[in-house]
Amino acid sequence: MSFTPPSAAATAGIACVGIGLRQPHCTALLQVPPPLGFVEVHSENFFAEGGAALAVLHAARSRWPVSLHGVGLALGSAVGVDENHLQRLVALVQRIDPVRVSDHACFARAPRRNGAVPIHGSDLLPIAYTRASLDILVANVQRVQDQLKRPILIENLSAYLHWTDNSIPEPEFLNTVARRSGCGLLLDVNNLVVNALNDGALHTHTGGAVRDEAAAVRAACQWVDAIDAAAVGEIHLAGYDASGEIVIDDHGSRVHDGVWQVYAHTLRRLGARPTLIEWDTAVPELDVLLAEAAQAARWVTEVGGASAHAPKSVDATA
Repeated sequence: MSFTPPSAAATAGIACVGIGLRQPHCTALLQVPPPLGFVEVHSENFFAEGGAALAVLHAARSRWPVSLHGVGLALGSAVGVDENHLQRLVALVQRIDPVRVSDHACFARAPRRNGAVPIHGSDLLPIAYTRASLDILVANVQRVQDQLKRPILIENLSAYLHWTDNSIPEPEFLNTVARRSGCGLLLDVNNLVVNALNDGALHTHTGGAVRDEAAAVRAACQWVDAIDAAAVGEIHLAGYDASGEIVIDDHGSRVHDGVWQVYAHTLRRLGARPTLIEWDTAVPELDVLLAEAAQAARWVTEVGGASAHAPKSVDATA
C-alpha cells in the first residue's frame, strides 16, 4: 500500500480547492452547489449510523468529493489506537467512499494507573520527534491503513509546547513516517506560520518586542523545502489569532498575508495540491468563505506566472 499524489493537471484552479462543510452553510450549499473541488468534514461528527447529519453528508457526497478529516485517532499514542474509534471510521469510509482520509501526527490517549481503559485527552498533543515516537506513529498508521484498506494523510501540528528530547527535525520525521508506512502528508501551512511565530520570530520595535512575520514566513518556507514533495496529498489554509501572548491556531478568521505567501512558495515547489480553507470558529457568511476559496483558486492557477494577484516569491534562504 502506498500513497500516490494527484497530478497537477487533475487539481488546477477551483477544482483544487475545497471548504469545510459546516452546519450554518449546509442548506445554501446543497440548494445552489458552488463549483468546489471538494468539501471536508470532521470524521467524528458523522460516526452515528443514521440521522440528519449523515443524510446531509450523503447529499453533499452526491455533489462533491468528500474528504474525511479526523481529530480523534491520536496516531502518536504509545497505547495504540482505540479499536472502537477505528471501526467507526472504517464504517464511515465504507458509507461515503471519501476522496481522502486524514488525521494528525499527535497523541491524546494515555494509560491509567489502575490499568483501566486508556484516557483520551480530547486534544491534539505534540509528540516527541524521536526514534521511539517515530516507531509508534508508523505502527499506528499502518494499523489504521490496514483496516481502512487505503493510505491516509497525516497532518503536521500547531504545537504550544515542545519535548526536550526532540532529536529529529520535524520535516525529516514526517518524511520518514510517510516512507516507512506508505501514508501521505497533509501540509497545514497555517500551522507552520503559527509555530514559527511562537518559536521566537520577534524583532525589536519602539514599543518593545513584536512578532516578525517576515522571519516566520522564511522559517515556514524552509520547512516546506525540507518536506518530500511526492508525499503531500492535501494543503490546509486558515486564520490564526495573534492577539495574546501566544499565537493560537483558531481557524476563526481570513487567511493572513504571511500564510498566503508560504502557500505561494509551496505551490511553486510542489505544484497544485487539493487545498482546504479551514474556518471552524466564528464561522462567517458563506460568501466570505467562498471568497477565500476563490483566492486560493486564483493562486493555484496564476502562481507560476507574474499575476498581480499572486504574492511575491519568498527567498527561503534569506
